[in-house]
Parts: sequence; structure tokens; C-alpha cells
Amino acid sequence: MEMNTFFKKERLWVAGICVTLFMGLIIFQYGKIAFSPERKIIPRQSIPERGSIVDRNGKPLAVQTNFYHFGLTPSAVKNPENLCNDFAPVLEMDESEILQKIKDASNSPFVYIKKKINQSTYDELVQIINEKGYSGLRFDRIPGRVYPENALASQLIGYMGDDGNGLAGIEYSQQNILSPVQKPGATAANGNNIYLTIDANLQYKLEKIAQQTMNTTQAASMMLIAAEAKTGEIISYISLPSANLNEYGKASNEAKIDRPAMTAYEPGSVFKIFTVAQALDSGAITQNETFVCDGVYEKTFAAGGHIRITCLGHHGKITARGALQYSCNDVLAQIAEKIDTDVFLSRLHLMGFGTRTGIELPGETSGSVKSPNDKLWSGRSKPTMAIGQEISVSALQMIQAATGIANAGIPVKLSVISKITDNEGNTVYEHKPVFNNRTFSKETADYVLSCMETTAEAGTGTRAQLGDISIGVKTGTAQMADHVHGGYSTTDFLSNCLAIFPIEEPEIILYIVIEKAKGETYAGRIVAPVIAEAADTIIDHLGLSRGNAASLAHSGRVSIKNSAPATLGATLPDFTGMSKRDLIPLLNREDINIHINGTGWVISQEPPAGTPITKGMEIELTLE
Repeated sequence: MEMNTFFKKERLWVAGICVTLFMGLIIFQYGKIAFSPERKIIPRQSIPERGSIVDRNGKPLAVQTNFYHFGLTPSAVKNPENLCNDFAPVLEMDESEILQKIKDASNSPFVYIKKKINQSTYDELVQIINEKGYSGLRFDRIPGRVYPENALASQLIGYMGDDGNGLAGIEYSQQNILSPVQKPGATAANGNNIYLTIDANLQYKLEKIAQQTMNTTQAASMMLIAAEAKTGEIISYISLPSANLNEYGKASNEAKIDRPAMTAYEPGSVFKIFTVAQALDSGAITQNETFVCDGVYEKTFAAGGHIRITCLGHHGKITARGALQYSCNDVLAQIAEKIDTDVFLSRLHLMGFGTRTGIELPGETSGSVKSPNDKLWSGRSKPTMAIGQEISVSALQMIQAATGIANAGIPVKLSVISKITDNEGNTVYEHKPVFNNRTFSKETADYVLSCMETTAEAGTGTRAQLGDISIGVKTGTAQMADHVHGGYSTTDFLSNCLAIFPIEEPEIILYIVIEKAKGETYAGRIVAPVIAEAADTIIDHLGLSRGNAASLAHSGRVSIKNSAPATLGATLPDFTGMSKRDLIPLLNREDINIHINGTGWVISQEPPAGTPITKGMEIELTLE
């Protein structure tokens, strides 16, 4: 038998060598892997979530959302013209603009086409990419902010910039609470949620009143602050004009100013209650002491110089109560002269004037209180300061000083933060009242409060009367400084009114300031009625006891239907019954303009359900 010539010795040697080399390579690679240092698996870094800002009841005012920066690698785009044609309508850009960006970056590895696109635009682009098979495109997700209530309490809430840092309001002052600084190598820490002291529903009602007042008086600006007298918690914080926080970049500088905290002004006659309070408390005058008003206060100094302060009337023989009731400049100047200057100034500082309140907001002014060492101090200064001129205050200082009158002489520190919770809902901070040093005796505080009630019943504040619930007020109209020509303006006035109610057991302090009203400027006529309307709204909203309040029996069972977030197709759906939370997804859309009026649930819409959706259409929803 002849042997198979295929298995020759030479061939077997070659095959054996090849197998040996192959096995050796495998063993070498295995050994290299086995004895190499162990690789650490680096987990994917999660993006920390910024905490939300909500009202005292948990209604969302600032919530986390996602935005995207959209870009591409120019060399990876095979047909730029087709890409521009597909993407331009979605990005709301001209095809030529996109094409030019690609051409300008032809030698670059990457170029951004559009930054900060919203979730709905992102979804549309992803769908086109998947359908057309485009490559070389990239989306960078960045944290963003949606403000469901638009301009509501905008200066209080503030605004977060594109870099994730707060630029104003609570977003700025509480940056490290909302978005903690991340420690290298540590697990990403989510931000805490901040519950404000304001009630969003009450805020909405009072903002409607304030805006209507702005329109009626044609004023340049307006402030309205309502605070709980016993806790210092601010339940409504209004500064007009205001900015839509979802379009903050388009807002005017005037709309971004937090006036209650940042603006210092001369308060005028409202300040007289603090002058009378300190005069009584220091023993400079008594409750029954009488003064004579002949229509003007005049004084000539031995060293030369003469001062003259006119009054609105000839009030004759009156006490401090009458001086407040009729807002008598003559008598207030006389009272001021009976107080030692050092005592007068130290008492003003004790009340908090000339010092920031320390509220949790940025940029707060300290105002200014003159002293005899100032260059502008004169013989006129003390009597003029006593009637609210030659002194500058903030609205927050006025409210905090008034808490001393409402709380039997002990002021309470103001706050706009009710509590703070972590991302799991656990409370990490809860506001408790912080009382400052006593400013007046209880007897003095009660007397001044009763004087304010007299002013509402038969004085300059009669238009603030509520009828079925007691209220104390003090009005004031002050000439504003003329920053162009110096001195005081003959056309610009600041009208303000301070109210405390109920008198028997004060619960609410309400303060309203109207700047540069057109036509009527007298505070007793234009601010006092607004005080009454706002106070009525607060009383009804909070359910405070009142004489003619209706009584309604209720089972206590409230039924709320389940709902899903709003979505849009080719035509408008029926939004009736949807909550504001359900409408949040619509705020991200750039192809339509949503206007939401009110809070609660949708009761009407315009255009009606079934209307075809067109680019740029206006949709107005009314909620209650």
C-alpha cells in the first residue's frame, strides 16, 4: 500500500510551527491581561438636579427642566443643503443661516447650530435624524428652568442664567441651597427645595388689584407687601412693573428691579406714627398733651437761619392723636423739637431704619438716617425727618418697624422662606419667628394702633375702612427728589399707606406704595381705597372672621379628577379642567404663545377646542 504523500514531513513541521506560534501568542496575550493592573470602572456621572422653588402650599414657581445645545461635525455632513432644508423649520432658523454656519466651520471639528433648544424641539430633531439617517450630529443636555407662573412674584423668585447660576431674587441668594457646590469624586448632590412664604393664589389676586391700580393711576411703579404680624412671614410680595421669567432676557431694566428691597425713598407722612411712638415712649410728650396748629411751623435760630414747614390746614388745639388723624405737619414738628436729638436718632436706629432687615434677598438697601455730623444736617433736619422727609427707607423697613406696633412693642424679623426640604421631601429647615429688641412699651404700641384706627374712621384714611372688621391706617404723600435740577420735584410724588388689621388682635400688616401717579396723587384718595380692596381680598382668602361673612356647610370631601399633561396635535384640545401643572409642557414650545391667567384649573380657552394649530398662534387660558 502506498502512503499518502500529503502528509510529508516538511509540511507537518511547518504546520506544527504555526500552531505553536499561535498558541504562544494566545498565552502571551492572556498573561499580559492577567498580570496588568486592574482597571477601575468609572460610573457615569449623573447630573445633579437643582431644587425647586414653590409657594407655601407647594405650588411650583420655578422647576427644573432640560434644554439642549445642538451642533454637528461639518465634515461628517454629506449633504448640508438637505440637512438645512429638514432642520430649518424645526429650529425656526433660515436655511441660509444654518448653511453659513456649517461653511464657516468647515475646517473645525465641531460647531453649535443653535443653543438652548427646548424638549419638544429636541424630540422633533431626533425623529428627523432617525428617519433620514443623519450622522455627525450632537446634543448637549444642559439644566434649565421653567417658571410656570410667568411674571408672578418675579422679583422675589428671581432668575437662573444659562450657566446654572441664579442671577436675581431667591434664585441668586439661595444658589448654594438650590444647587450645592459639587465635591470632586463625591456622589452628585441634588439641590434642596425652597418653600416661599407667599401664597401664590393670594399673590395672583393682589397682583390683579395692583396692576389695575397702575393702569388707573398711570403710575410709573408700585409696591404691595402683606406680612403676618406675629411671624414676620410675607404672604404677598409685589413689585410692578414685573418681568416674565420665561422671557427674562426681553424684560426692561425697570421690570427687573426688586423695589421693596432695593429702593430707598422718603416715605412722607406715614412715618409720623414712628415719631409719635418714640416721643411717647421716651416721655417727651404724653397722650393728653395738647399742641396748637396755626398752619405753619416756624423757628428762627440764635446763630441765624430760619425754618418754615407748612401744614395742609389750621387744626387748632389737638393732641398727638389728632396730629396723626389729620396728618398735621405743624404739630409733628413741635413734637420732634421736644425729643432730644440723640434719643430721636437712636430710637430710629432701634426701629431698624438705616439698617438692612436681613431678609433672604440680595441687594437690600439700608436706607439712610442723617446725623448731626453729616454735612447736610441743619436745624431743619430733625423736624423734617419727623414728618418723613430728609430720611430714606425701604418698604421692607417700614413693614418690619410696623411689626413693633402690631406686636405690643416687639418687632419680628421678616422672612420670605417658609421651609426647605431635600429632594426626598424631608424638612431640613422650618422658619420660626425671630423677635428683635423691644422698640416701644405695650402701652405706646396700643395707643399708636388706636390712633391709626381713628385715622381710618375719621381722618385722612377713611377710604380704607372695611366696615365689618377694624383696621388702622396712616397715609402719606411725599414729593420725590428731582435728580436733574436738585431739590424736590413739583410733578413727581410718592403716595403710600400702611395698614394693620384687625385692631383687636393684629394679624396682617399691609403696605402699598405708588410712585409717580398721574393726576391725583394724594394718598388718602388713591392708595387708601386700594388698601381697602386688598385687605378685603386678604381677609376673604385667609378666612379671617368678619361681621357679614357667609357661612357654608361642606362635607369636607373634595373630588379632583385625574389628569395628564397637556399635549398638542394638529388641532387644539379641550383644556377645560386641566390644572396649571398639566399645562407646564406647553410653556416649552416656541411655535405657539401660551398666556395663562389665574391659578387652579382651566375654565375657558381662546381659541376654542378643535381650532387648527398654526405657527405663532396665541392661546389664552383662564384658570380659577
